[in-house]
Amino acid sequence: MKKKTWIWTAAGVVAAGAIAAFMLLNNSLGNNVEIESVIPAQEQTAANSANSGTAAANAAETAGAAVTAEQLNGAWSVADTSKVYWSVTTSQETVNFVNPSVTGTWNVNLEDAAAMTGEGAIEMSALDSGNGQRDEHVKAADFLDAAQFPQSTFVVSSFSELPAEWTEGTAVPVQMQGTLTVKGIDKDVIFDSQVVYSGGQLMLSGTTTVTFADFGLTSPHNIVMETENDLEVRLELVLNK
Repeated sequence: MKKKTWIWTAAGVVAAGAIAAFMLLNNSLGNNVEIESVIPAQEQTAANSANSGTAAANAAETAGAAVTAEQLNGAWSVADTSKVYWSVTTSQETVNFVNPSVTGTWNVNLEDAAAMTGEGAIEMSALDSGNGQRDEHVKAADFLDAAQFPQSTFVVSSFSELPAEWTEGTAVPVQMQGTLTVKGIDKDVIFDSQVVYSGGQLMLSGTTTVTFADFGLTSPHNIVMETENDLEVRLELVLNK
């Protein structure tokens, strides 16, 4: 009887240890980064306002002032508050990586979209998921190899035509087609984006989807989770003139 009790006790300890190890690994693989958009949610005017005059005034205030071509045209530089996010979807959740080390320029020309240029770069050593062990693995030689390929870049080849009239605080859609280079490998992509002019700054939020295979990478798997092959790249940029 004592032998059986010892066996069951040992089995219980092993099971408890396995559960604890699984939970520890599960927590270490979880998402620690929330995506922060540079474009604030549009405030809605109350539809049931008792004072229709007040409602109209609020709507006009929300609409904002007209923005001139002179305010928009010219060279803009990416501010140090900008971020680029990389999102990986696993069988459990979406895990986000953030990179705050972003530089770049956008030359705006409302009269001639073909004359506009844009480019950006991020330092891969700054990639952060909030988990040091995971980040070290991702940046290592057998994956992104950040030591040999310290930068990832995006160079715009064409912009969609921008409207001639803008309103301050109102989002304007823009597509940016160009080349995304990661680990020395080029991939043609399109960022579907929105841009807002507010307070003398441009705020641009855009996304594109690529795959691990696009850049010679293998989608990571382990005993705890499976990972989809798709990666979402998200630009959250603030630009100053």
